Amino acid sequence: MDGTIWIVLSLCGGVVLGVACGVIIGYLVKQSKDKKTVGDAKIVAQKIVEDGEKLADALKKEKLLEAKEENHKQRTELEKETRERRTELNKWEQRLQSKDENLDRKQQSLEAKEENLKRDKANLEAKEKQVSQLVEEQKQELERISGLTQEEAKEIILETLQKDLVHESAAKIREFEATFKEESEKKARNILALSIQKSASDFVAETTVSVVELPNDEMKGRLIGREGRNIRALEAATGIDLIIDDTPEAIILSGFDPYRREIARIAIEKLVVDGRIHPARIEEMVEKATKEVENKIKELGEQAVFEAGVHGINPELVKLIGRLNYRTSYGQNIYKHSLEVSFIAGALAAEIGADVRVAKRAGLLHDIGKAIDHEVEGPHIQIGADLAKKYKENNAIIHAILAHHGDVEAKTIEAVLVQAADAISAARPGARRESIDAYIKRLQQLEEIADSFPGVEKSFAIQAGREVRIIVKPDKVSDDEMLILARNVANKIESDLDYPGQIKVNVIRENRAVEFAK
Repeated sequence: MDGTIWIVLSLCGGVVLGVACGVIIGYLVKQSKDKKTVGDAKIVAQKIVEDGEKLADALKKEKLLEAKEENHKQRTELEKETRERRTELNKWEQRLQSKDENLDRKQQSLEAKEENLKRDKANLEAKEKQVSQLVEEQKQELERISGLTQEEAKEIILETLQKDLVHESAAKIREFEATFKEESEKKARNILALSIQKSASDFVAETTVSVVELPNDEMKGRLIGREGRNIRALEAATGIDLIIDDTPEAIILSGFDPYRREIARIAIEKLVVDGRIHPARIEEMVEKATKEVENKIKELGEQAVFEAGVHGINPELVKLIGRLNYRTSYGQNIYKHSLEVSFIAGALAAEIGADVRVAKRAGLLHDIGKAIDHEVEGPHIQIGADLAKKYKENNAIIHAILAHHGDVEAKTIEAVLVQAADAISAARPGARRESIDAYIKRLQQLEEIADSFPGVEKSFAIQAGREVRIIVKPDKVSDDEMLILARNVANKIESDLDYPGQIKVNVIRENRAVEFAK
């Protein structure tokens, strides 16, 4: 179809071209200025038309040839493309046929496997029935031979398993405790050693009496005064007892309040220097001594805040911190104790990554209630928390004060660190003195706790209450149960008894065979 169109177009093109050329040439001839005749022009025009027709025929033949060649080329390409597609379709057909064959083979294989599985299942069910029957026969035979029912045999096995489990659990506990203690003690020892090393405080040296040296024994009579009026005025103004005995050139001030003892000591020293000793002068000197002690208290408070590196404390709290210098607990100076707790808590916080600022501030203020506990009703913990609230301390500090003796559960790491630092400072050898009655009562309670457990034959509190040695009955407590008993006793001591430092629980089990040769 395309070739025929090309031929038609070529023929039309040739005719049109010849006609056009004739018209143009005729027109040109007509307009020519040549003086030729019209006949010559017609001859020329005729010749031109003939030439145009020949040219058109040549062009026609040429275009026709080109059209035929183009038609042949397209037909060849179409046949080639058709052959390629037919080849590709044949390949796909072969692949599909191959896949169908594979699927048929797989289906046959699956059907064969399914048949095998059915046969295996039937065989297994038959074997299970045989096994169940054999097990039942064996149970009956075992019951007949052993003379025990199945339930009785279970009880015996469970009892044996229970003993084995106790043994294994005790062994595991020993293993875990050994590993845990080794790692935790090593790390805790390093942290505590570093923290304590940074704070080396003096040992306890406080007493309930103060000694005032006099220039001579004559001064004793002047302090007593006529009919004892001077000594009565001193005792009334200071609240301290003056003991004037045979001690050469010295008198003794006796009282449980170190603050009043300090005022009395300074007032007496001023009176001795001044030489004028009478009731009016005594009252004046006591007033001056009081102001001097108050100034010293303020200086001590500011010094403590500076040494601890704690800033922004209310001035009234600073004064109360200084007043702790004249307050003792079991013979330990509370001012020095508070500084020591602040240093240790801060060092511990730095070692474990806690808030050093909060730990040091709470450590410094944890016993602030003891500054006025003889003036205000209530435990020093609650008094200290109320003071902290009154002077706008934050909740973390108040919580640490409330929790430092365990009355309130510690909910922050800083509160736990203050607890630990307080125990370290109080348990340090020589830091505190304990009354003999409280000491004996603590030892008795320690032995009572140990004796309350079944299987304990006798217990002894030794090493000043740092260790409790427990003798158990060997027929009641096994070697594996000893470890569990030691842990239970330690837990009960921790929950029921207040004590400084730590207490070692040592459980001993032994068998003895005694015979007499006669």
